Amino acid sequence: MSLEDLHWDDSFVRELPADPEEHPGIRQVYGACYSRCRPTPVQAPHLLACSSETAALLGLSEEDCQSAAFTEIFAGNRLLSGMQPYAACYGGHQFGHWAGQLGDGRAINLGEIINAQNERWTLQLKGAGRTPYSRSADGRAVLRSSLREFLCSEAMHHLGVPTTRALSLIDSGEGVLRDMFYDGRPQIEPGAIVCRVAPSFIRFGNFELLAQRGDRHSLRQLADYTLRRHFPELGSPCAQTYVAWFAEIVRRTAHMIVHWMRVGFVHGVMNTDNMSILGLTIDYGPYGWLEGYAPEWTPNTTDAQGRRYCFGRQAAIGEWNLLRLARALLPLVGDPQPLQEAVQAYSADYAQAFAAMMAAKLGLRTHQGASDDALFSDMFAMLQCTETDYTLFFRALSELPDSFEADALLSVLHPAWYAPHEVQGETRQKILDWLRRYIERRSEDARDPAERRAAMHAVNPKYVLRNYLAQQAIEQTQAGDTRMLHELLTLLRRPYDEQAGLERYAAKRPEWARVKAGCSMLSCSS
Repeated sequence: MSLEDLHWDDSFVRELPADPEEHPGIRQVYGACYSRCRPTPVQAPHLLACSSETAALLGLSEEDCQSAAFTEIFAGNRLLSGMQPYAACYGGHQFGHWAGQLGDGRAINLGEIINAQNERWTLQLKGAGRTPYSRSADGRAVLRSSLREFLCSEAMHHLGVPTTRALSLIDSGEGVLRDMFYDGRPQIEPGAIVCRVAPSFIRFGNFELLAQRGDRHSLRQLADYTLRRHFPELGSPCAQTYVAWFAEIVRRTAHMIVHWMRVGFVHGVMNTDNMSILGLTIDYGPYGWLEGYAPEWTPNTTDAQGRRYCFGRQAAIGEWNLLRLARALLPLVGDPQPLQEAVQAYSADYAQAFAAMMAAKLGLRTHQGASDDALFSDMFAMLQCTETDYTLFFRALSELPDSFEADALLSVLHPAWYAPHEVQGETRQKILDWLRRYIERRSEDARDPAERRAAMHAVNPKYVLRNYLAQQAIEQTQAGDTRMLHELLTLLRRPYDEQAGLERYAAKRPEWARVKAGCSMLSCSS
């Protein structure tokens, strides 16, 4: 299939109410789910990278992706026949407070592609220019945030985490003015455009805004559309179907966050407008990968004081966000009790999935209740005895010998410690006590060592997109060298595999990266 042969069929535009105005001016939009708008062309677009796997989902070849036409289309300079570009209208709770209308302020949906497998994929350009929802912003995105989103979308997919995908990363050839540190010293940075791909980009906030405005008619239209297109197995829309649908969203959200906790991912901005109705990880902004285990860690400078969206609170925030969605859907259901029951099921579902996940990370066949819960809890306490790298720790456990000999056990974990000189005295003894308990529990499981090691390697990645690696790729790409960008894209396709010659990418964070901007914490400025 060539670019010209792509089958565009935009059900979102066809089946949902549109903003009657079609000018690009900033405005409040009522009684509509979207506004028609076109990408703003850029001066000199240049393709930096493309995901061959995502291209294949759409039926595009490597040759298509390297063509001049591809760059023009996915930079927003050219529309294909059948595209009906639009920006979606939604609201949301940001850091716990209702923010009113938000919408796609710099994202423009090109439309939906139906591929050869009859799958429907929405293509969206982020950084494609102003929309009616841009407020005071320019609708553009900088290279640093765009590269991070491109790489992380694909990295998360290959880690097995539910996520939106990324097709392309294009240098816009234009500068973008940003105050990266919010210190009153804005600078011109290189701009870029990412093409994001997902079955849908509908968020909790799409429903929240309509409900908050009392627009029950549009709310029902959007809910019924979502059921028809994305949850047809639940049956025809009615009060009971809405409840079953919400319960499925609850389940998907819980399991998505369990995956985040499994790989040490911190989203950073779990506002309700950043929560996918399909249970996908969406909107990669100031995210981060847990390095030294610290449940209170957040990568987002905006959240540095309250730490609302820190690693250890992600599950609780997921539930809080689902309660906001339940309130938005209440006008369709009428009775709050079944919605409340669905939310109440979240905690038990999450706890069960989390326990099974932790057992798998430790190489155990099954979770054995309270005794294993105590083992997990004591493990997390032990990880904080000295700063211990989350990814390296679990990977190292697969190499732990059956011996109770202290030096043999500690030598396995040594590469995961950021301050190995601290592992002495009481700290040393606490670590040894837990390791010996774990070995005893492991022996009870009576699992073949080779089988256990393979099972642990399948859930504990060797390679993740550490912030300092992404920052190095950004700096090199800004200097005109895309080799590291492409090497990381290739590396992260096989995050669980040993990859000879690339072991440096599995090393713990270097000390210089502890406080460097972009390597420790990041701002929302993008």
